[in-house]
Amino acid sequence: RLLSLKQLQRDLEEVKELLAKATRKRLRDVLTTEKHKLELEIKNQPPPKPKDAAEEEKSSLGGYTVKINNYGWDQSDKFIKIYISLNGVQKLPAENVQVNFTERSFDLLVKNLNEKNYTMTFNNLLKPISVEGSSRKIKTDMVLVMCRKKREEKWECLTQVEKESKEKEKAAYDTSDPSEGLMNLLKKMYAEGDDEMKRTINKAWVESREKQSKGDIPMDI
Repeated sequence: RLLSLKQLQRDLEEVKELLAKATRKRLRDVLTTEKHKLELEIKNQPPPKPKDAAEEEKSSLGGYTVKINNYGWDQSDKFIKIYISLNGVQKLPAENVQVNFTERSFDLLVKNLNEKNYTMTFNNLLKPISVEGSSRKIKTDMVLVMCRKKREEKWECLTQVEKESKEKEKAAYDTSDPSEGLMNLLKKMYAEGDDEMKRTINKAWVESREKQSKGDIPMDI
């Protein structure tokens, strides 16, 4: 289109030059008609797309995509609220911040923020949400995703995976035998602890064994 417009403009300039030199009426009438025709074509040409707008559109569709892992969350009786920090997000056009909701999930896409795209996906939400009642709000350096609860009840966590993980961990220490539960807890602390933690647990174990052998206390661990 740009080439076509330039060609039309060159043709118009040439017609104007010929018209200025023409002396015979018939020739002038033909050139005048051609001049009006060219001017109308030029007028009807779509304006060229600004370079930065074209570059911005290209960047919004491609570029480097970053997966968001950090967030905060809160809840009220009606909503689950997920807070995602993104510097400068309030400067983007509203359509660059998109959230797609389903009954048990949502996807966030932030396009062309500091020449990058940002995504976050939550699958297997703990309980169903209302797609129509859910929304997103753009705040200063933050996106707030509002998931409308289908039932006004407290959620203990965000996803089904988190719930299952907590239940497994609880089952490991919630036994009918208190000493067995304590032993499991100590094993976990020992496995995950640093050298100082391991020395402390070993020392407590030795002291407990010594007291038990002397008959001072029953063997609890």
